[in-house]
Amino acid sequence: MQTTILDPSLTQTLAAAREPGLTLIIGNKNYSSWSMRPWVAMTAFGIPFQEVRVLLDQSDTATKIAEYSACGRVPVLLAGEITIWDSLAICEYLAEQFPDKHMWPQDVAARAMARCVCAEMHSGFTGLRTDMSMNIKAKLPGRGRTAAAQADIGRISEIWEECLSRFGHHQFLFGDFSIADAYFAPVVMRFRTYGVSLAPALNAYCERVQAHPAVARWIAEALAETETAPKHDAELPD
Repeated sequence: MQTTILDPSLTQTLAAAREPGLTLIIGNKNYSSWSMRPWVAMTAFGIPFQEVRVLLDQSDTATKIAEYSACGRVPVLLAGEITIWDSLAICEYLAEQFPDKHMWPQDVAARAMARCVCAEMHSGFTGLRTDMSMNIKAKLPGRGRTAAAQADIGRISEIWEECLSRFGHHQFLFGDFSIADAYFAPVVMRFRTYGVSLAPALNAYCERVQAHPAVARWIAEALAETETAPKHDAELPD
């Protein structure tokens, strides 16, 4: 995988991104939970891609993202002339294009549930998103525990317990690492940052996710970033 940070010659960068192959446009690895999901999935399953990182909270962030997608958000996947600007749609596209990689569970019931929990993560848990935003470098034990965030922690714990007991066999949510684990990896990061206490089995699951090579690589690269996103830092709970 090759990493590119956008430079002033944006036209040339965009042209390079449109070359054959896959290009994933992401934000800062320390903050961008949505970017983390498809990046981890593609890395975990050995799907080759070029990475373009757009720094968040900069004066030209919106302009740079707009060169790739009108939605104004990351991540964005460029696949030749195809543009996919939603993290779950990106994962579904990849699962269709690389069926031999089994990015979703192969069992029908497990696959249906995996899609359900990813959709719930995609559309819900606003309390957790608002009050416990992702910041991998930060250590904020006990902060952000609003009633809404605590309710989301409880619901996520229920999801993990059910998936692990029914399908996970004490490994990942559905046995082998899947899109579902990539989708909940940013939650694991949040739980680590804010020191969330979990049942032993769920804590062990978080440790397995963090130790997965794709997740560990994202964490290492997030910790190595020198850029900051002031608005994201300002949103951290006191």
